[in-house]
Amino acid sequence: QVQVEESGGGLVQAGDSVMLSCVVSGRRTFDKYAMGWFRQVPGKEREERECVATINYSGDTTYYTDSVKGRFTISRDNAKNTVYLQMNSLKAEDTAVYYCRASPDYWGQGTQVTVSS
Repeated sequence: QVQVEESGGGLVQAGDSVMLSCVVSGRRTFDKYAMGWFRQVPGKEREERECVATINYSGDTTYYTDSVKGRFTISRDNAKNTVYLQMNSLKAEDTAVYYCRASPDYWGQGTQVTVSS
């Protein structure tokens, strides 16, 4: 059984910063999971979730979707079984439910981030 749990969302103003956290527990050690943050906006299906950022097992390779480059940073602490998403200079279009995924396909319940303009 793999459990994925996000935290850290909320209501913020444009230009603010928020850090999301995701803790993973399961049979494998955390450093065996590649991790990713995804987001889903109202009206979109689960399959249409946007991949926001990913990080490999050791944390030395990352990916960001173009719209968040330079504003968001993904990182991980394998000793704490945790992956983070630091979101700076937030915009209204960043409003979404943010999901954490542990490879290959273990998802959390999501955390809402709402950015007011």
